[in-house]
Amino acid sequence: MTGATNPLVATVIPILNEQDSIIACLSSLVNQTVSFEQHIVVVLDGGSTDQSVKLIEQFIEQNTEGPEIILTKNAGKYVAEARNLAMDLVPNSVKYFLEIIGHCTVKKNHIAILLEEMARLESVNEQPIGALGCKVSSRLGQLELVESWVEGALLSPFGSGSGQFDNFTGTVQTSVPAFCLHSRTAIEQIGGWDTDFITSQDSDLSMRMIDAGFLLFKTDLVEVNMTKRKSLKSWSKMGFRYGYWRTRIVRKHPKRFSIREILPWFGVILTLFLLVKSNQFWYFPATLYGAVLLLESLRLVLLKRRLSLLVGLPICIFLLHTMFSLGLVYGIIGKPSSFNDRESNNGNLQ
Repeated sequence: MTGATNPLVATVIPILNEQDSIIACLSSLVNQTVSFEQHIVVVLDGGSTDQSVKLIEQFIEQNTEGPEIILTKNAGKYVAEARNLAMDLVPNSVKYFLEIIGHCTVKKNHIAILLEEMARLESVNEQPIGALGCKVSSRLGQLELVESWVEGALLSPFGSGSGQFDNFTGTVQTSVPAFCLHSRTAIEQIGGWDTDFITSQDSDLSMRMIDAGFLLFKTDLVEVNMTKRKSLKSWSKMGFRYGYWRTRIVRKHPKRFSIREILPWFGVILTLFLLVKSNQFWYFPATLYGAVLLLESLRLVLLKRRLSLLVGLPICIFLLHTMFSLGLVYGIIGKPSSFNDRESNNGNLQ
């Protein structure tokens, strides 16, 4: 790569076993409309056992024009540690860090639009801006069967909240931006990412930025096309992992608590109470829950024109609610773990 001596923005990509997607990711980043002199890419490998590192090295050799790509071995480390290390690897001229993962792609004007919108927000707000996130969409191309169910579940209000997969519009203030353009000043002021968080490290970072007086935004002007789970097993494991780390986040940041996240437990407790009391309507909560899922699946079938969602959507939402709820409880009693839930043995995840 030609490289840049004074880049403005650094794209940081922690990876582990991403051979199926990393080249598409890098290709979308080196072909940005923003000048390559303003951009540097840092890839941090957490100890891949597949062909990821070899493919990246070949990509660097074959692409002699464009932004500099730094490949660093970071075996045994997770996302938070990788992002902290990246701050030490880039020039002092870097003002912003773009957070990306290896199984996603972006459009060629992604960085340019984020920089323009960040500049606008900085000019109209008195408080400093800590981060600007974007929308998260499905990967490009034909989706597999279960993959389409997962996408449907994340599109549903019963399968996603106001976090990473929120279906918002406009540029709005938030506490949970995804795939952010982060201010280096903000990151340094709060001491970087907390390495105690194997997952949800960005949620923790965002909460600490807010506590330090920074504003966080997200915009629908750009989106990240992300590969999600392709099997019910990995989807279930992901739900458990998210539940566990949500409890850990809430224990540190009580303001992140949301009553809707414990509603499944309320339903279980209510059903058990009715059973103990021998109430003839003990089945009513479960019946109501099933009816709501069926109606939601019908809505998504009409919206997405995919008949298989009639079966797949209720399954995915039920699995998510069940495993997330179990993860919430395990977060109280269990020890931190990577909870590997990727088909590619990828434990270095957001």
